[in-house]
Amino acid sequence: MSLFDEPAMHTLQIGTNGERSRTPSPSNSPRLHNESCSIAPLTPSQSPRNEIQTQRPTPFSVVVAIDFGTTSSGYAFSFANDPEAIHMMRKWEGGDPGVANQKTPTSLLLTPEGAFHSFGYTARDYYHDLDPEEARDWLYFEKFKMKIHSTSDLTMKTELEAVNGKKVQAWEVFAHALRFFKRQAMQELKDQCPALPEKDAIRWVITVPAIWKQPAKQFMREAAYLAGLVPSETPEQLLIALEPEAASIYCRKLRLNQLIDLSYKPQANGLSPDLPIDSSFRQAREQLRRSRHSRTFLVESGVGELWAEMQAGDRYIVADCGGGTVDLTVHQIEQPQGTLKELYKASGGPYGAVGVDLAFEKLLCQIFGEDFIATFKAKRPAAWVDLTIAFEARKRTAAPHRANPLNISLPFSFIDFYRKHRGQNVETALKRSSVNLVKWSSQGMLRMSSEAMNELFQPTISQIINHIDDLMKKPEVEGIKFLFLVGGFAESAMLQHAVQSTFNGVCRVIIPQDVGLTILKGAVLFGLDPTIVRVRRSPLTYGVGVLNKFVEGKHPREKLLVKEGKKWCTDIFEKFVSVDQSVALGEVVQRSYCPARAGQRKIIINIYCCATDDVVYITDPGVRKCGTISLDLEEVDESSSPKRSRREIRASMQFGDTEIKVTAMDVRTSKTVRASIDFLSN
Repeated sequence: MSLFDEPAMHTLQIGTNGERSRTPSPSNSPRLHNESCSIAPLTPSQSPRNEIQTQRPTPFSVVVAIDFGTTSSGYAFSFANDPEAIHMMRKWEGGDPGVANQKTPTSLLLTPEGAFHSFGYTARDYYHDLDPEEARDWLYFEKFKMKIHSTSDLTMKTELEAVNGKKVQAWEVFAHALRFFKRQAMQELKDQCPALPEKDAIRWVITVPAIWKQPAKQFMREAAYLAGLVPSETPEQLLIALEPEAASIYCRKLRLNQLIDLSYKPQANGLSPDLPIDSSFRQAREQLRRSRHSRTFLVESGVGELWAEMQAGDRYIVADCGGGTVDLTVHQIEQPQGTLKELYKASGGPYGAVGVDLAFEKLLCQIFGEDFIATFKAKRPAAWVDLTIAFEARKRTAAPHRANPLNISLPFSFIDFYRKHRGQNVETALKRSSVNLVKWSSQGMLRMSSEAMNELFQPTISQIINHIDDLMKKPEVEGIKFLFLVGGFAESAMLQHAVQSTFNGVCRVIIPQDVGLTILKGAVLFGLDPTIVRVRRSPLTYGVGVLNKFVEGKHPREKLLVKEGKKWCTDIFEKFVSVDQSVALGEVVQRSYCPARAGQRKIIINIYCCATDDVVYITDPGVRKCGTISLDLEEVDESSSPKRSRREIRASMQFGDTEIKVTAMDVRTSKTVRASIDFLSN
C-alpha cells in the first residue's frame, strides 16, 4: 500500500436524484495494493466544466442486433436511412414442422478437435444423426448462456461443459456463436447492399439480461471482440442492450392491432365472446403468420396508439420471461420527448422456461433412477438431446385447462439402454415408481396427464408471479398502469393464465403479438437511438477505498495509520454512486489523481461494490473488490514543467449507460489518457 501526503480539499459526486452536490472530504486517496502502480490523490476544488457528457451520434449505415437467448437466438437489422423498417433474418435451414423459424436454437456443435462445425438447427440435426459412439467425441453445447449468469467468479478462463462432459473455455464458445451470426448477417447485408463497407459501417447490438452483473456484460463484449464483430479499438461500434429495456423500447411503437390485452373483459351483451387465452393468442399468431409475406416489419415513426394514450408520469413493468431468466424493468414515460426513465433497479432471477425442463429431468430421475439418467446422458448424449427436444415440443402445447394427456416419445435408444442396464423394461419401471400421473402408452410413449404437466410448470411460474408481486409492492413502483409480458416463455398459455388471473385487477396485462421477437426488434431500435432510456438506476453501490483524517471516538483504532505525525483512518469507502440511485445518461462522476512518482506510466485503482447503501468501510460485510480502473500514462518531459507542479489525471466514470464506462484526461495537456475498466480479472 502506498501512503499519500496531500489530502484533497473536495470530491465531486452526483446526488441521489442525479443532481450535482459538492461534499468536503479531508482525503481522496484510493487504497492500493500494488506498489508499482501507486498514485497520489488530487481533486481540484473548482467544479469540472460539465458533468453531463452528451453522446455524439456516430454515422453508422446499418444497425445489426443479435438476440442471444438461452434457448433460441436470432438477428435483425435496419438501415439508418430507413429506420422504420426492421428486417428479420432469413429463415433458418432445418427446424421443426409447423414452427415459424424466426429464430434458431442456441445450439453449437464443435468437431472432436474443437473446431466450429455448425450452429442452430443445423447443429442440432447433425448431432442427432451421428452414430451414438461417434457422438461421444463431438462437442455439443445448448442452453450455455445460463452459465454466465450463474457463475459468481466469472473470468476469461471460465469453462463450459459440452453434453459429453468435455470442457471448453466459455469465451471461445460464445465467440463461435457470435462469429456465426456475423457471417450470416454480413452475407445478407452484402446481398441487399453490395456497396456496404464492412469496416465502421455497422453498429452491432447484443442483448443480455438486465440483471446480469458487470462481469457478465464485459464477458459478452470480450467474446464479441474475439469473434471479430468489432475491433476492441472502436468499442462504440458495439452496444450491449438490456433485454427488458429493448422490449420496452419496441412496445412504445405498438399499434392496438399488434397487441393482445389479457385484461380484456367481454361485453355484457355477449357480442365479444370470451376466448381462452391460448386460443386467442394462437389466432393472433396465425393471422400474423399469414400476413408475413416479407421479413420486413414496419414500425411507427413516432409512438404507437397505446403510447399516445399515455400521459407524462405513467409507469409500467416489462416482464421479460425468457428461457433462462426472468428480468423485470419498471419504466416511466417522460413527455413530450417520449424518453423513458427507470424507476427501480432491474430485478429478476433464474426463473426461465429452463426450470420446466429441469423439473421434467427430475421427474425422469424419480421414475428411472438418478444414477441411470446420469449414465444415459453421459453414454448416449445425442439421444438425451432427442428426448429434451421431444419434451420441448409438448411443453409448448401445454395449456391450463387441457383435458387430454400429452404423449412424449422416448427414443428407442433410451428404452433399449434401460433394458440392458436394469434388466427390465420401461413399462415396469413406471408401474413400480411412486409417480402416478405418468403412464406408459402402447405406442412407446410417456403419457403425461395434464396434472403432471401442471406440476412441472408450477414451481417456475410461482417464482415469476411472486417476483412480480414483490416488485409491485415497492413504494417506488406504485400506480403501475400496464404489465407487458415478453420473451419466449411469454408464449406459454400456462404462464399467461397465471399472470392474468393474478394481476388482472391491478393493471392491464399486455402481450405483443410477435412476443418472441419483441426483444430483437427493440434491440435494433436501441441501436438506432441509444438515448431513448434517459435515466437508469444503479444496481449496486460502487466506490473506492480512501484515507480520511482519523477522528477519535468515531473511527476504530485498528484503522489508525500514522504518517509523518498525522493520523489517518484507512479503508474508508468513498461512494461513486449508491444502489438504486437515479443516474442520467451521460452523467459522470469525476475524480482526479496524481502519479506518486515522476515517470510513472500506469495508475491502477481498485473498485469496490456493495448491495446496500449503508457501507462505511471497504472491509464491511458484503463489500467486495469487483474491478479495477487502469490509466495508462504517456511519458512527459518533467524538466519542462514548472517546479513543484504535479501531474493531474482526471477520470470520468459514467454509470447511466448499460455498461459502466471510464474516460480520462491529462489536465495539464488536455490530452486524452487511455483508460479502461475491468470487472473480469478478480
